[in-house]
Amino acid sequence: MVDDSIQTDRSPEEVKRSSRDPEALRLALEAWLGDRLPRGAAPQVSDLTSPSANGLSSETLLFDATWREEGEARGGSYVARVEPDRHDCPVFPVYDLKAQFELLKLVRERSSLPVPRVHWLELAPGYLGAPFFVMDRVEGRVPPDVMPYTFGSWLSEATPEQRRHLQDASVGVLAGLHAIDASSPDLAFCELDLPGDTPLQRHFENQRRYYAWARSDRHHPVLERAFEWLEAHWPEEEGETVVSWGDSRIGNLLYDGFEPVAVLDWEMAGLGPRELDLGWMIFLHCFFDELSRSGGQPGMPDFMQPGDVAATYARLTGHEARDLAWYQVYAALRHGIVMTRVHERRVHFGEDEWSEDVDAVIYHRATLERMLDGSWWR
Repeated sequence: MVDDSIQTDRSPEEVKRSSRDPEALRLALEAWLGDRLPRGAAPQVSDLTSPSANGLSSETLLFDATWREEGEARGGSYVARVEPDRHDCPVFPVYDLKAQFELLKLVRERSSLPVPRVHWLELAPGYLGAPFFVMDRVEGRVPPDVMPYTFGSWLSEATPEQRRHLQDASVGVLAGLHAIDASSPDLAFCELDLPGDTPLQRHFENQRRYYAWARSDRHHPVLERAFEWLEAHWPEEEGETVVSWGDSRIGNLLYDGFEPVAVLDWEMAGLGPRELDLGWMIFLHCFFDELSRSGGQPGMPDFMQPGDVAATYARLTGHEARDLAWYQVYAALRHGIVMTRVHERRVHFGEDEWSEDVDAVIYHRATLERMLDGSWWR
C-alpha cells in the first residue's frame, strides 16, 4: 500500500540536532571524569563524535577515554546520552535520564537482552549543561534512518532469508523484554502518574498531553481525528502489563551481521500492553517503506508484515496479539505528534517554516487517513 502524496525530497529526520560545541564537550567530559575517578587518574577523552544517522531525542556522544588507576592503564569506548538543551527545541517535554539509567540496569540484570552496561549517571548540569549518563559503546551496524534503510542499505540488499532472520530476532527482543516481571515493586518508577484506570489509559492520556504541548497554538486535524477514532474503537481487553521499550524499532538496535547486539534508546519506555511495542515496530517499518516506495524505490514490502510479526511473537511467547490494527493506528498517531515537533525544530533552527497546511509535516498523513477511513486494511 503506497501513498503517492508522500514527498521524499528531504528526509523527515534530516534536521539539525544540537547547538553544543564538540570541543567544549570533550574538555567538559575530561573534567567530569577527573572528578569521578580516583586522584591522579589524569583522564583523556578523544575521538568524540555525535552520530547523525538515527535519532532526534537525547543527544548521543561517542568517545574514547583513557586514565590511570592503581598504577594501571584503564579505559574504553563509551556513549554518553545527554539531555537535550532546552533552547534547542527538544522533541519531548521531559527527559528522565535517571529512570532510563535504572531501567537499563534492571533489564540487563533480569533478562538475556543485549543491553549496554551503564557506568555513571550525572544529574548535575554543570559539566555538559545538562544531565547525562555513560554506558559502554557496542560495535555493530544499524539500519539507518537517513536515508531510510528500505532502499540502498545493507538490509534492503540482503537476501530474503537474512532479512527474515533479522526480523525474527528483533521480535525476539520484544519477547525477551516482555518476559520480565512488570509487577515487581522496583519497576514502579516506569508507571505514569496520570489519570486512568489502566496502563494503556494512562499512556493514552500522556499522548494527549504530549500533543497539547507539541502543537502549541496549532491544531492538526488528522491527529485529532485519530484521537477520536482510537477512543471510539478502544480494545475490549488490554491484556497483561509488560515492560514496554516504547521506541521499539529496528533503527534502535545494533546488529552484528543480522543478530541484535545492543538495544538502544529507552526514552519512551514504560509499562503497558505487549501490543504497544508490536504495533510500533510494525508501523515504523511501514513508515519508512512508504517513504521509499513513493519515491519510486521497490522498498521492503515483505518485511515486518503484521501477520508474520504476530506469528513469531506467538511462537516465542505463547501470546496471541490482539487488536494490532488499533495499535498500528495508535503508533501512527504517536509518530505524527513526533513529526510535528521535528518540524518545529527545523523552524527553530531557521531551516523551514510552517505552511497553512499544518498536517503537511506529517509525512504519513495519507496513510493515517486511510487507516481511519478503513481503506488501508482492504
